[in-house]
Amino acid sequence: MSDFSLSQLLASLHEDIQERLGRVRKTIGHPGSKGTASENVWIDLLNRYLPKRYQVANAHVVDSLGNFSDQIDIVVFDRQYSPFIFTYESQTIIPAESVYAVFEAKQTADASLIAYAQDKIQSVRKLHRTSLPIPHAGGVYPAKPLIPILGGILTFESEWKPAMGAPLASALARGNDDRRLDLGCIASHGHFFLDAAAHDYSFVSESKPATAFLFQLIARLQFSGTVPMIDIDAYAEWLTK
Repeated sequence: MSDFSLSQLLASLHEDIQERLGRVRKTIGHPGSKGTASENVWIDLLNRYLPKRYQVANAHVVDSLGNFSDQIDIVVFDRQYSPFIFTYESQTIIPAESVYAVFEAKQTADASLIAYAQDKIQSVRKLHRTSLPIPHAGGVYPAKPLIPILGGILTFESEWKPAMGAPLASALARGNDDRRLDLGCIASHGHFFLDAAAHDYSFVSESKPATAFLFQLIARLQFSGTVPMIDIDAYAEWLTK
């Protein structure tokens, strides 16, 4: 019989994230440095545990019309089928067609963070995305419908009491479709997600929220399928402009 415990393994994953976020909060005083360090904790978690077809980075998103998103703390994007990812002076630029999910990562959740995250997510969702028909041995498949881009927040603590109660629900309800937050984690308290069937949010207070959030994200990504086939020629037109 193995000496391993699945329950303990899952608990340890969350405890590691919570401890690292707690250390960031206690040891780094500069707000910008603290924010960057918090982002890196979440980016490390996602890059370590998401399937390798996904990659995670702090990035801007660009479309084939030349429009750019705001800078996004955490972008989950395709790395298996994306033909190009730009890096310019340490800045990562990702084509809009390659994006699966975007998150804002801060130390503390409050109403201003929710509104800020909604604006950031909208700046990605409003970008133009191409989708070409897919050739195969027997002919051509129709162009793949665009996948919904997931959006959310990731924090260590919350200004609200209770953290997963009515104030959070009220702030989330202010977002329209382009500004919608689909899921998120407050590592010290719980996680939340939008239940599409019920058209309402579920708020889960628990002892292992980082692990629960990770599983919820993976489940959502499984249903997203694969990103569309990018129209490379649409981007190539910028070579002559």
